[in-house]
Amino acid sequence: MATLTRLGRFISARDHNMMRRISRWSPPSWVRVWMTSSSRAGDGWLWGSMAIPILWLGGQRRYEAMAVLASAALTGIVVFLLLKRMCSRARPCEIAPIRWKELVPPDRFSFPSGHSITAFAMVVPLSLFYPTFMMELMFCAVSVASSRVVLGLHFLSDVVAGSLMGAGIGYAAYALVV
Repeated sequence: MATLTRLGRFISARDHNMMRRISRWSPPSWVRVWMTSSSRAGDGWLWGSMAIPILWLGGQRRYEAMAVLASAALTGIVVFLLLKRMCSRARPCEIAPIRWKELVPPDRFSFPSGHSITAFAMVVPLSLFYPTFMMELMFCAVSVASSRVVLGLHFLSDVVAGSLMGAGIGYAAYALVV
């Protein structure tokens, strides 16, 4: 137990140090636009808009893909809502506010990143159904996840944990259907 406590303190110290650095950073305008757009797309717009081409052009497995995506998204949402309430970790923007960010956090708690869980819960099965688009899909998921750190809405550990959880949820949803 003492080892876990030390590990938690180590991670937390690194998270706080990184957020203090990010809060002082003044990124170029293209980075601001990219990060803000990625975060907003991760609110659900990006994943919801993918339903149209999947249903229209998704081939014989399109209904399977939609069922897997729906179950992965719902599972991811339930997981992050439960964990956020259990962990109650303050957001980094409460500790070191980002001067240039335009977004307001959707709730009070930081761990885990719901955007990261959802992004990877969507992208992993989509990449398995449509491997041709894996690079583009991963770019979208990594952009959403990294935007949460750059915008001061999450600590790096929130995003890493959320991404891993989302990838696991997405893979499990895929494996249950296929």
